[in-house]
Amino acid sequence: MTTLILLDRDGVVNFDSTDHIRSAAEWQPIPGSLEAIIALRNRGYLIALCTNQAGIGRGLFSLEDLEAIHLKLKNALKNLGGDLNGLAFCPHHPDDRCRCRKPEPGMLLDMMASLDVTAADTVFVGDSLRDIQAALTARCTAVLVRTGNGKKTEQQAVALGAEIFDDLGAFSRDMLAN
Repeated sequence: MTTLILLDRDGVVNFDSTDHIRSAAEWQPIPGSLEAIIALRNRGYLIALCTNQAGIGRGLFSLEDLEAIHLKLKNALKNLGGDLNGLAFCPHHPDDRCRCRKPEPGMLLDMMASLDVTAADTVFVGDSLRDIQAALTARCTAVLVRTGNGKKTEQQAVALGAEIFDDLGAFSRDMLAN
């Protein structure tokens, strides 16, 4: 069975900002993250992003801005010879109480269904407690990276049973060693 690796975006793939990543110019990959995605894809793993983007719901940036950010990410991967199997985002304000905003599992469940992969064959890598909660609620393996908000979340994530890695590169090396 093929393994699906779901990734949070901000703080896992790219540097995060307390003010939100609002434009393609602000989007900067964490060193080694794109190479980690490509190495995993080259080994046959399915890779998809599942990211909360409440900045849209808050009126901080537009859907077009988000599309430009994601185009920059996809082009950066393409320039290195890689791509994604899927990309999902929740544009809702936290007060909207939607099913797709993490810690709710809707976005993860939808991605698993669209790629025809079970929760038992899915890993979700994030940097926040919301990510770990969404992974556990969706019944997939929860992984926390220490980049982004990960260091602040580590103790809680460990208590919930998440696996911990320094960054996406370290996670990738571990997956490829098995």
